[in-house]
Amino acid sequence: MLGGGASGGVAAADLRVVRDVALDQRCNVTLVEQPYRVAGRRAPAPPRQLDAAWTAVIVKLRERMLEGLPLITGGRSMGARVACRTAAQTNAAAVLCPAFPLHPPGRREAGRRPSRIEELTMFDAPCLIVQGTRDPFGMPPAGANRAVVKVDADHSLKSDLDAVAGAVGDWLRAVLDGKLCRS
Repeated sequence: MLGGGASGGVAAADLRVVRDVALDQRCNVTLVEQPYRVAGRRAPAPPRQLDAAWTAVIVKLRERMLEGLPLITGGRSMGARVACRTAAQTNAAAVLCPAFPLHPPGRREAGRRPSRIEELTMFDAPCLIVQGTRDPFGMPPAGANRAVVKVDADHSLKSDLDAVAGAVGDWLRAVLDGKLCRS
């Protein structure tokens, strides 16, 4: 299950590539548009509302199509943040984050940018972050169950979609083969 970003939605080029790679791996893929976009609004809802909507979709999917199957969640940018914040609650088997926004670009508080690193530490499932080396939202660090693949791109990842596909394909094969396990 993949969620769209704040402004690009599920039609973003990197999400289409991730979807195609997952389909090639014989995974079922559900793209989830952010609820405020579905309602025709431009501004994101508060995190608790985004997380509640995301969780409700997962509950419905598990009741119907995914009963007993492992679930990999993720999304680009804001969708990645939602997937990370809800991974433990939804028992995600793994989390995939193209373009994770580590901090707001250009904003500084007391001489430093506020970090969203805690969202990456709220769960222990395997996680892949594919991040552009020129992403103004920063470069998340690797961690115990968190791999970070750097690609020659900005936040959109559009300039190196082949690298995105390769990184996601390699990681997804390892997850599906059971080579990446929860800590």
